[in-house]
Amino acid sequence: MSIANQISRRSFVATTAKLGMAGLATARMDTLLGAESQRSDAKVVWQMGCYTRVFDQFEYPVALDAIAEAGFKYVGLMTIKGAHGPMIKTTTPVEEVQSMRDQAQERGLKVLSIYGEFSVSESLDAGMRGLKQLIDDAAVCECPNLLLGGTTDEKLYQPYYKTVARCCDYAAEKGVGLSIKPHGGQNSTGPQCRKAIEMVDNQDFRLWYDAGNVFYYSDGKLDPVTDAATVDGLVVGMSVKDFLPPKEVLVNIGAGKVDFPAVFARLKKGGFTHGPLIVECLAHGPLDSVKAAATKARQFLENLTGQKAA
Repeated sequence: MSIANQISRRSFVATTAKLGMAGLATARMDTLLGAESQRSDAKVVWQMGCYTRVFDQFEYPVALDAIAEAGFKYVGLMTIKGAHGPMIKTTTPVEEVQSMRDQAQERGLKVLSIYGEFSVSESLDAGMRGLKQLIDDAAVCECPNLLLGGTTDEKLYQPYYKTVARCCDYAAEKGVGLSIKPHGGQNSTGPQCRKAIEMVDNQDFRLWYDAGNVFYYSDGKLDPVTDAATVDGLVVGMSVKDFLPPKEVLVNIGAGKVDFPAVFARLKKGGFTHGPLIVECLAHGPLDSVKAAATKARQFLENLTGQKAA
């Protein structure tokens, strides 16, 4: 066999292996979503939603009303007015978490993702307690994904991901998948996120892609179309976020620098063929203006995927 043929064969095997891993990863999300993406009658392939961050100038009930009125069926719990950080913290009483779930369900919204933060600065055990509490909260919300931001402190890098590794099985028992996104520090790019995911080495810890953040944390220098080629086999969901230089992500979808069709096509080539697409950021403004932008973002995703939000 020629050297050229050997290289070609190795490339083929490597690509096939990556796509196989992608199938395993997305299969986990399918299970957690009740296999909605497999129902031929509903033809649901992409779950289109909106994070509360889009409406975090407003109170939670107002945000939920606006998300539902914009035509979304899924909501992600992230930030909201008066929360001072993530809505759900490691100290949030379970009654408040239940109320968040109930208010979403009353509006016909399913909680699809929760953003959470935990700390390992005190100890590994404290970090595990915090992360397990967030996993319990996700289970209370009947939410299949707990989205983590990683750590920007180099000294805490190893303990942080050791905590994630030790909690993956616990999360699986609760029906919750864990994921990380490009979010600054040591997880700003696809390769950095891959390193963290491979360190944890568990199929229940995957990547939630964020093209806007790839631009943001590279000061506009790293195109997410290029970066998306580094995450084959890892992606189970996506924060839909645009970007404008010099450093702005509060941008209406389609009005910024992110080439969503190209990013989306590259992620699909790498195995992300179905799953959650949740709008995270839009331009701030009056409620009616943001709601109109959210409606347009849903329509943008429908055109991008060729599927109605359902």
